[in-house]
Amino acid sequence: MSDHEIDIAVEDARWEQAVPDLEAFTLRAIEAGLAILPDSASGPVEVSVLLADDATVQALNRTWRNKDKPTNVLSFPAADGPLQPGMARPLGDVVLAYDTLVRESAEQSKPFEHHFAHLLVHGTLHLLGQDHETGEAEADAMETLEVAALRTLGIPNPYED
Repeated sequence: MSDHEIDIAVEDARWEQAVPDLEAFTLRAIEAGLAILPDSASGPVEVSVLLADDATVQALNRTWRNKDKPTNVLSFPAADGPLQPGMARPLGDVVLAYDTLVRESAEQSKPFEHHFAHLLVHGTLHLLGQDHETGEAEADAMETLEVAALRTLGIPNPYED
């Protein structure tokens, strides 16, 4: 196991029914995202994960992105600041919406756990500075990293039909 601190808060109990061994699964997916960019996550880092519902994610999306709708995952990178000796470097928070993930999994004919892992990796890569909204080359690079991280978890390429 790594020196990374990954805090998981389950706000919606449906997550626990949907994913066997939810905490271990979440930890593995976040670690896979961190491991795919080892230079960006050098030294111990701290990531917080909130497993919520559409209403919570919609409220956060409205407040922080001026988009009054739920989305599958939100990432909130931590502000850079002085580090305390011996403490993990805060990377930020990843928030997922259960209802949206269930709907998207069904629409895309993908197992829920695969889609969940993909979005955990996706959110983690955002915390590491990756951004698919800045251009096609950046989007392609981020997709390549996601596919590589998911492969380490035994999850097929989510971008293939």
